[in-house]
Formats: sequence, C-alpha cells, structure tokens
Amino acid sequence: MKILLTGANGYIGMRILPQLLEMGHEIVCAVRDETRLSIDKETRQQIDVIEIDFLEEPKENVVPKDIDAAYFLIHSMSSSIQDFDEMEAKTAENFNKHVADTQIKQVIYLSGIVNDNNLSKHLQSRKNVEDILYQGDFKLTVLRAGIIVGSGSSSFEIIRDLCEKLPVMVTPKWVLTKTQPIAIRDVITFLTGVLGNEKTYNDSFDIAGPNVMTYKEMLHKYAEVRGFKNWIWTVPVMTPKLSSYWLYFVTSTSYKLALNLVDSMKIEVVAKDTRLQDILDITPHTYKEAIDLAFKKIEQNLVISSWKDSMISGRFVDNLEKHIQVPKFGVLKDYKQVKISNPEKVLERIWSIGGETGWYYGNWLWKIRGFLDKLSGGVGLRRGRTHPNKIFAGDSLDFWRVLLADKKAKRLLLFAEMKLPGEAWLEFKIDENNVLHQTATFRPRGLRGRLYWYSIVPLHYFIFGGMIKNIANQKNTNQ
Repeated sequence: MKILLTGANGYIGMRILPQLLEMGHEIVCAVRDETRLSIDKETRQQIDVIEIDFLEEPKENVVPKDIDAAYFLIHSMSSSIQDFDEMEAKTAENFNKHVADTQIKQVIYLSGIVNDNNLSKHLQSRKNVEDILYQGDFKLTVLRAGIIVGSGSSSFEIIRDLCEKLPVMVTPKWVLTKTQPIAIRDVITFLTGVLGNEKTYNDSFDIAGPNVMTYKEMLHKYAEVRGFKNWIWTVPVMTPKLSSYWLYFVTSTSYKLALNLVDSMKIEVVAKDTRLQDILDITPHTYKEAIDLAFKKIEQNLVISSWKDSMISGRFVDNLEKHIQVPKFGVLKDYKQVKISNPEKVLERIWSIGGETGWYYGNWLWKIRGFLDKLSGGVGLRRGRTHPNKIFAGDSLDFWRVLLADKKAKRLLLFAEMKLPGEAWLEFKIDENNVLHQTATFRPRGLRGRLYWYSIVPLHYFIFGGMIKNIANQKNTNQ
C-alpha cells in the first residue's frame, strides 16, 4: 500500500515508520520542514518526503493521488496554552482538503480516550478532530489511547523525572485520578493492525493496557520496578497553575505542555471498549512490562524518538533553514581554533557533546546557566539528548537545537533555545588541514543584548577555551 504519514518526525511517527517499511509499504512522509526529519540515509532513500503545513490552506496539490491510506498523527497541545484546540481543528480541516482529490480509502487517527462527558480541553479537542475527520471522503479508524509509556514518551519521562529526583513528594490531588496506561509497543501494534482492516472502518476504539491505576500508583510502581521506595502525600490546595509550575521545574516538560497535562489529569481516562483486542488478537503489556521494555531500549541506546526532540519542546518556531546561515554582520563572536592529531576521535567527541557527556569544561557553570534559564521560563538543560553519540538536524541538545549535523563535512551547528536578549549559534568544524574551529556567534537585540554579551566575556574565555582544548586532546574533563 502507498501510505501518507503525517507527523512523521513526531514521537509516534518516528516509531511507526520503520514498522511500515518492514511490512513492505510505500511511504510518503508529510512534514513542515524536510530538514527536521531525523532519519538515517538508508531510511531516507526508502521514502518520499513532501512539505506541508496543515495549518495553512492548501495552495497546490502536493499529496500523491495514488495514496491508499494515511495516518493522522498531528497535534498542537504543547505549542499553545490558549488556542491549541483551534489549531488542531484547522489541521484536520486542511488535511481533508489535501486528500480530497486522491484515491485514499482509509485514515487512521490516534486520539485520546474520551469516555467521560466532562472532558478536558485537550480531550475535547481530540474528539472535535475526530468529528472533523469523519466528514472526509474516506473510511476513518480512530484509536483512543490512554497514557503512552515508552522510552522517550512525555508521560514516561515525566514519571521518570519525578521518581528519580523526588523520593519524597507533596503532590496535587489529581494524582488520585484513575488512568489506564499503554505500552508504546502496543500502540504501534494496534496502529499497524488496523491498516486495511475493513472491520475497523468508520469506527472508534479504546486502546489501553490491562492495569487501571491512579497516577500515584503509577509513581509507586515505577519506583518498585527500579528498586527503590518513594513517599507521596497529596494536598488539596495546589491550584492547576501551581501544579503546572511544579511539573515544569521538576521535570523536563515545557510549561505549556505541563499546563495542558494538568488540565487533562483531572479527568479519569479509563478504557470501556476492548473490541479491538479481540479483532486483532492482541494482548497488551502490563504497566510493569512497559517500564521494563522502556529501560531495555534506554540501556541499549535504542531510543528511536523522544518528545523532547519536537520543536514544541523549546522556543524554536521557524524552519531550521532560516537559521543555518550564521550572520556575519552586527554580531559578536568568540572564535577559537586548534590543530588536532586525530580528527575521527575529535569528531566522535563533538557528536557526543551535551546530555550525560556534558560540555567538556565547566559543567557546573553550564548547569547553573540551565537552572537560571529554567527559572526565567526557558527550556533549561533537562531535555538532554535522545542518543549518546548520534545527532540529526532538528534534535534538541540540552538548551540548544541542532541546525546541521554533517559528519561527512565534519560540521555541527547549534542554535540556542535558552532565554536570551538576542540569538546565538555554536559551531564546530574540522577543516581539511585537521584544524578544529569553534565559533560562538551572538546577534544582540539592542543595548541589553550587548550588555549581556560583554558581561559574560570573562566566562566565555574560560568555558570556550577549556572546551575546545579538552575536545581536541580527547580528555574527559567534566568539571
């Protein structure tokens, strides 16, 4: 089958793509920015890519007419606090228009469980998208999932952050709300299982794991699986806004996502429909098994995708290509170079920068900067990186965004997503003479931006000087 995969660079899209290719399907990936599609060259050669912004009215027919089916995996919950529901509705309406002139037979939409009449804004938006998609000229299959647990999923990473960092917690009363988590592996199995299955046409199904639990029980079970104890007390006085700040400062989530999550966590999300398990003969994994599977992927460095790599996890709103050309005029720079003897080893160290590895010099200063960024509403350092030594354009890297990662050209270019009175780039490049060039570029925004730069010049002298020296000498200096 020829399949249109929307949201191809998202958490679910990146997981289902290799499965669909393995099944022998022809895939067309629809993304807003092709440079952000974080896949290896081998996979890229097996697919077609088209650029579509579903928030905009279709101007030309870029979707192939011979599409047989499509996955609708687009959502905007993390990109806005006020109007994400309007954005999600618009994407669904424009999607219907984009595929109107094709031979498409089935659309598969991953939604959320909506069995309660009193829905959160997030779940009401998902239900509204269902209604819009049902108006399209195709057969719709809706899978309504509970909390998704898997390596790199936002739910799993939040639970992980809370349990690993806070053995003792004073929590809002929404931790007593019941939910029904599902393993990411089962989500993908359900999504691929309904493809072309006429028994699932024009119908909606709940998908969830076998365990109905409160969020508090999920936190306790995580600690049990990981071999430690945690203590949790609930208080009734924590407002949704305070709860959101609590999640934002303790975990790696953004404030926008935290606020929308808290709004949803007040609503019970329990599956009342298990028909699809019988239709596809699937037995979902338990919550404990889902945690075990997630850590196997983490320990083997096989995390395919992470919600943190989504553009909405930071403050980046433009296409990457708009920032790849580093400005030369009206900027301030810190430039250093050093001759190296083993370019391949140096390149590996550059490709491993950030995350658990750190920044090779003054890591405690980087952590302070990340903490200050978090206090000011920025992303901080908690996003880390998805893989210890692989980088793709569009990936998040602590409080940077990867603009370009070209190992063949021996060049890595990062753009700062921290809160700054200006714009900042950090570039590493090894030339044909085995000289490592390290350039920090800052385009200040007015007088405040210039004052900021000059106030930290002494720190730059030590940090950037120590960093290039330790990268070039292959020393492990995590000071």
